[in-house]
Amino acid sequence: MTDTTAQTQLDPQIAQAPRDGASAAPIAVSCGEPAGIGPELIEAAWAELRGDLPLFWIGEPSHLPQTVPHALITDPAEALELCHRALPVLSLPMPGPRVPGTPQPAHAAGVVRAIEVGVSLTQSGQASALCTLPIHKQALAEGADFAYPGHTEFLAHLGGVDEVVMMLASDRLRVVPATIHIPLSEVPQALTAELLERRIRITHDALVAQFGISDPVIAVSGLNPHAGEGGRMGHEDHALIAPVIKRLRDEGLNLTGPLPADTMFHARARAGYDAAVCMYHDQALIPIKTLDFDEGVNVTLGLPFVRTSPDHGTAFDIAGAGLANPSSTLAALRMAARLGRS
Repeated sequence: MTDTTAQTQLDPQIAQAPRDGASAAPIAVSCGEPAGIGPELIEAAWAELRGDLPLFWIGEPSHLPQTVPHALITDPAEALELCHRALPVLSLPMPGPRVPGTPQPAHAAGVVRAIEVGVSLTQSGQASALCTLPIHKQALAEGADFAYPGHTEFLAHLGGVDEVVMMLASDRLRVVPATIHIPLSEVPQALTAELLERRIRITHDALVAQFGISDPVIAVSGLNPHAGEGGRMGHEDHALIAPVIKRLRDEGLNLTGPLPADTMFHARARAGYDAAVCMYHDQALIPIKTLDFDEGVNVTLGLPFVRTSPDHGTAFDIAGAGLANPSSTLAALRMAARLGRS
């Protein structure tokens, strides 16, 4: 059942002043790649949350699987009243049908536009946070000349900031990789004192401002086995990482490290810090995906708005089959709600 009593008119320059009580605003959810599992995830998430967590989805209504009732909206504020009985949909027309598993070039510009609209509504206060469903970078590049490496870089551009930090978070662990999608062989060259200091500062500031932790403890890993073991297993730990930690400690940041990565993530160790900054992708992501594979959330730190995302991709292989697990999307929406109230 779909309520089609309203048709959305999108202003290409959405930038209204924040409403009073913006903290009660709903969460904006951008559609992501229509050919992936995003349309299934938003319907499953709404069915689980209903009116407990007001949200609205931005995309082409015909791309939704129609397993739950929808209500078209023209203003995000309408979602507050409608979300208990139907999935609020801010219509963003796209040409052509959804073909599960097969991206359509004609949809690419609309996928990009959904992100832009979500950011505008969040920055204006009409949405409390933005949750982005997975995109497919190759499809966007081929269909819309999308030149950004991914969601994160595009969001930094839209937010007008030079640098953002990727955090993977769950109820058990928060991790930040200092370097991300580069070959392991390039990590020692990419890892500079300046880069590490910026990553730690952004992480610290976000833990205070968004997570509400007044004096966060940040554990910093070493790069080498046993954190270099006094130089016998590498020099970066004592020559590069340790001086950064000391300098920031002297400023008052509550840091520990450099720590051997193989002893940082057991339960007793995790109880001693609020987030871990690691030196490369797998060093950070293997622990959280082992602990909370289905409920890890991607949080972008350093933006002037709250953005979360499920920690998985488009899953073309199961799109349209009704097999998509909404756990990470539910966790991303719940975290967006918590952070959006800060």
